Amino acid sequence: MQDLNITLIQTRLDWENASRNLSRFSDLIDRIVCPTDLVVLPEMFTTGFTMNAAPNAQFMDGPSVDWVREKAAEKRVDIAGSLIIEEKGAFYNRLVWCKPDGSLYRYDKKHLFRFAGEHRYYAAGNSLLSVELKGWRIRPFICYDLRFPAWTRNVEPFYDVALFVANWPEKRVRHWKQLLVARAIENLSYVVGVNRIGEDGNKIFYSGDSMVIDPTGKTLFQGKDQACIETVSLAHAPLSSYRESFPALKDGDGFTLL
Repeated sequence: MQDLNITLIQTRLDWENASRNLSRFSDLIDRIVCPTDLVVLPEMFTTGFTMNAAPNAQFMDGPSVDWVREKAAEKRVDIAGSLIIEEKGAFYNRLVWCKPDGSLYRYDKKHLFRFAGEHRYYAAGNSLLSVELKGWRIRPFICYDLRFPAWTRNVEPFYDVALFVANWPEKRVRHWKQLLVARAIENLSYVVGVNRIGEDGNKIFYSGDSMVIDPTGKTLFQGKDQACIETVSLAHAPLSSYRESFPALKDGDGFTLL
């Protein structure tokens, strides 16, 4: 199986300003020079992590989702990131994943961040998503989902990469870094975490620390407290070999998510 190239975009976000953020991401995506298959943007990449859902929400046929479609087609790459979507009168923190041919996938954040009151403004999702790319199976999650290993558990059909997009504050970044490593080790998978930097409209600071972890828990990339565009190549052969030599996934406990 071919290697998978994933580009992480770590940047500041303009508070509740979709047009400015889309312009920034257009410029950053245009700067990518390495061959890549997937470009990953942070959580709520059009607004920052706001509870001001109604005035900042868009529909699935709105300008931000159209922008994702157009950019994926223009660059011939998959693009994924979350934004605020309104649907049937409810608001969702929704990851949209668009392929170059216009195919669109969605994942609604399951675990809403009670500490910030997210559960009062957004509806929770209840379905997992797996997307195939070059034969790889990738499962996306959003920020707070990282703390819940039952939801992120690697069960058949096994995923190869767990993807977390986030607005994870610097004051809890130690948790972010350790949990990303834990999810990789326990699930025998690559883990990719894409976070933002800078200060948001609530004076909360983000240090980035976007990361790529291999199935053994080794850090392949870790961003610093600055904007960056990083393309990381993931090899499937070491993943398969490690799973064969250490087949822990076969001994997992069966369970049902309610």
